[in-house]
Amino acid sequence: MGPLGARIVVGLLIACGVAVLIGAALLWPTGPKADIPLPFQNAAGGAVTTETGHVLSSKAANCGNPSSGSVITADPPPTQGGGDGAQCIQSLVAIDSGPNRGANTLLELGIGPGQPSLAVGDDIRISRQVDDAGTTTYAFYDYERTWPLAALAIVFALVIVVVARWRGLRALVGIVVAFGVLVVFLLPALLDGAPAVPVAVVASAAILYAVIYLAHGVSLRTSAALLGTLVSLLLAAVLSWGAIEFTHLTGLSEDQNNEVAAYLGQVSITGLLLAGFIIGSLGVLNDVTVTQASTAFELAALGDGASRREVFVGAMRVGRDHIASTVYTLVLAYAGSALPLLLLFSVANRSLGDVLTSESVAIEIARSAVGGIALALSVPLTTGIAALLATPNGASEATGKS
Repeated sequence: MGPLGARIVVGLLIACGVAVLIGAALLWPTGPKADIPLPFQNAAGGAVTTETGHVLSSKAANCGNPSSGSVITADPPPTQGGGDGAQCIQSLVAIDSGPNRGANTLLELGIGPGQPSLAVGDDIRISRQVDDAGTTTYAFYDYERTWPLAALAIVFALVIVVVARWRGLRALVGIVVAFGVLVVFLLPALLDGAPAVPVAVVASAAILYAVIYLAHGVSLRTSAALLGTLVSLLLAAVLSWGAIEFTHLTGLSEDQNNEVAAYLGQVSITGLLLAGFIIGSLGVLNDVTVTQASTAFELAALGDGASRREVFVGAMRVGRDHIASTVYTLVLAYAGSALPLLLLFSVANRSLGDVLTSESVAIEIARSAVGGIALALSVPLTTGIAALLATPNGASEATGKS
């Protein structure tokens, strides 16, 4: 069964790869560029332009300074009016980029929860708008996070490469490829109004081909994991569609989805929710299937003539432990993302049943259930494929080195 099974698996993977390429060609986005949604427009209807800046000084003062938001090259005049006016935090900000680089601007920010607290030396981003008369005004947009995020990314990459070496480096390349597929294909196709399930499945399959072979090399071991993941992905897609239809989820309980519905009418909100379910299942499925394939091949190499049935049974023991621990991870990850919502519900004097059946919580429950079912089914599926491919005395293949 070993050589025949290998030919069957390779043939199935080639057929799936051709299907992915055909699907990508048929679903490739061709629609015109979408208009910028209103919350992301400037006063002229274009994209918001942001510049970098840093805080020179910050103090409490009466609101309504005439220099607020304008380009200034000297100290701003004090705010006129009595001491009973509304209080703001006035921050003098140096403009570090753009046409007014080297000048300053004065930002007035409110006092209270939800308002940014700017300190001297903070690096921030400020939005720049030019009206019909050519007057430029600035406003606080966000904190500047380029260098902190770059530092985190560098540390992350270094740790992965130091510990996992070349496989870690290939895994990082796979991450770049995965985000490329999402940005170049998935999001434009959804924006183009393409059906969500085929788009999400094609994009996910393309990501799997790239990341699994890049991270783990080309071998029967990784081919077994890939085939098991692809079949599990199809199961996850069907389960996601069934869960959304069965529980009548609309996705409109989430603010971002409401904005999409308001400004991008051609995008199906239910389809967007479904695509999120499918994409979200990729990571945990990949983790489990690769582990099961590796376990089966290692047991075949060290099993001292063990039969394929014994390899399957032994790998399934590992798989059951993996399922138990990964389901906890899956559910707690979703619960963690819903903590602000659960906190609000906890003080709203609502019954537990009412909270659990509300759409915001039901989405997380359905997502966890779909991920857990697909995860559990992927274990025997991948283990069976790997046990058929693993040759008990084929130690060179079992090591899966590349």
